[in-house]
Amino acid sequence: MTDLADFSARLTALTDGRASAPRLKDGVMTIALDVGGLDPDRREGLAAAIREGALTVSGVTDVRIAMTAERKPGETPAPKAPLRILTVASGKGGVGKSTLSANLAVALHRLGLKVGLVDADIYGPSQARLMGSEDQKPQARDKKLIPVTGTLGIPMLSMAHLVEPGKALAWRGPMVGNALSQLIDAEWGDAELLVVDMPPGTGDIQLTMVQKHKPAGAVIVSTPQDLALIDATRAVSLFHQAGVPMIGLVENMAGYACPHCGEVSDPFGHGGAESTAGDLSMPFLGRVPLAIDIRRRSDAGDPPAAGEGVHADAFHAIARKVADWLKASA
Repeated sequence: MTDLADFSARLTALTDGRASAPRLKDGVMTIALDVGGLDPDRREGLAAAIREGALTVSGVTDVRIAMTAERKPGETPAPKAPLRILTVASGKGGVGKSTLSANLAVALHRLGLKVGLVDADIYGPSQARLMGSEDQKPQARDKKLIPVTGTLGIPMLSMAHLVEPGKALAWRGPMVGNALSQLIDAEWGDAELLVVDMPPGTGDIQLTMVQKHKPAGAVIVSTPQDLALIDATRAVSLFHQAGVPMIGLVENMAGYACPHCGEVSDPFGHGGAESTAGDLSMPFLGRVPLAIDIRRRSDAGDPPAAGEGVHADAFHAIARKVADWLKASA
């Protein structure tokens, strides 16, 4: 096995200084790699060589490589595409909307989209934990926030980056609306799409979002349970009234596979969200199972969509449908 210091030295030589210092946390090594000016074959070959070397380091079980393309001095930037907003919403709390938002952003990023992530749940932010960026604080320039960049190379902002951990915010509607606008109107660099994790309900934040920021489309998340679907239908109604297109409905916590016997049970029911999508004449985007691996990785700031396997596949299948919708509606 190799120690981290030796690998860091080899990494600099291997990449001609294109790689950042490796970061190791809970067995996951994260490296940012500048691939500007490299053709696709060279990019993939370099990434493969880095991954192979990283896995020889003691304690490393997984490798994350965030590819970036830094603009060189004197280089003219390409025209910036308009920033589009995709909201992930639900009418009810506790249905896994934040987990879906984080993994959808990661999966869209892996598909090649330039994605940013906003945690619009001002009172109960959770994206900093889900994306492993709790220890970061955003800077400001020209009265605009500069998003933090987590280990996966996705720029993001959350009130969790701005307030003390565990502190309750006792804010009324206008203050909440102003906070949301500061997060949305930040300096997002070359991001072309913002995935916005909305709080549950149909209140002040939702109204500010649809009236001021005008999302390109909305993804609705629900469990198969009737009570959750009733509230999800209300969320759909709000977006319809505001003229926000419906991208589709996701059924979360859909089926639990026993880790001992493999038998699948349905604690929250099965098929309710798909049936409701049909009743509302909107697309059904797919199902995400109720799985302890998703919960564990989410708590650890390691979204399953960043890796491989059946749970990653569930999020990637949804992301591909969302990406197709975005492309068709551009």
